[in-house]
Amino acid sequence: MAQGRWWLLLISRDTRVIVQGMTGKAGSFQARQMLEFGTNIVAGVSPGRGGEEVHGVPVFDSVEEGVAETGADASVIFVPARSAADALFEADDAGIGLVVCITEGVPVKDTMRVCRYFEGRARLIGPNCPGITVPGECKIGIMPNGIHLPGRVGVVSRSGTLTYELVELLTRNGIGQSTSIGIGGDPVPGMSFLDALSLFEKDEKTDAVLLVGEIGGTSEEDAAGFIHKMSKPVIAYVVGITAPPEKTMGHAGAIISGRSGTAQDKIYALEKGGAMIASGPGDVVEKVKRTLAKN
Repeated sequence: MAQGRWWLLLISRDTRVIVQGMTGKAGSFQARQMLEFGTNIVAGVSPGRGGEEVHGVPVFDSVEEGVAETGADASVIFVPARSAADALFEADDAGIGLVVCITEGVPVKDTMRVCRYFEGRARLIGPNCPGITVPGECKIGIMPNGIHLPGRVGVVSRSGTLTYELVELLTRNGIGQSTSIGIGGDPVPGMSFLDALSLFEKDEKTDAVLLVGEIGGTSEEDAAGFIHKMSKPVIAYVVGITAPPEKTMGHAGAIISGRSGTAQDKIYALEKGGAMIASGPGDVVEKVKRTLAKN
């Protein structure tokens, strides 16, 4: 793991990225977007397609070959759900330090196996996530290129589309971001809110954090205790207040079970932990502005 090369939180313009599944439609399209953003993509991987090129980037048959030839230290995965676990294991076995899994529909039992395998080794973002972006530096994932602005607000969210909306809203109001992370909405994620907040707390380029939660699970509640210990202010926006119980809302992990996982539960826990609660997108902007003005 080439941790010494990671600027800010996890990635920088020097991060050397492998795209697993680069010859596929999604992999090829998103690789071009990442290259246009400035991401340093050094290799693609598609078994049986070694020796080819996509957008001028060499393709290898395995991650191990790609790492040996290019020194890659991060990977992004665009392979079918049935193959995602194998691709993740392959990335970790090759010594990749950061793996971003975009693939949705990965079986929960596969993700659980991968998380156990990765423990103490590679860091996983996803699956079923939009990835991570450092404005002006590097994008690993599928966030739109034009919505970002360099700045000092860290963003972490379970919702991909809401991440885009709020990042763009911050940008339109002149509020830049240090790093934006979409951790995904599956029941078992790699990176959690707690993990992301721990990184933002240590990041000297981040002055405040925007946390975007949704119904289901306990990730927001788990993070609340850490927020109380943070030296940096956290603004939280939780969606799904009107969601009916026992109904999945978009994400596989966005389901209220009994009395657990409601938006009200999360808001109460986050507020008790010391987060400032925003009532809507416009209020997010106002609270972020006021918070930055105090720092």
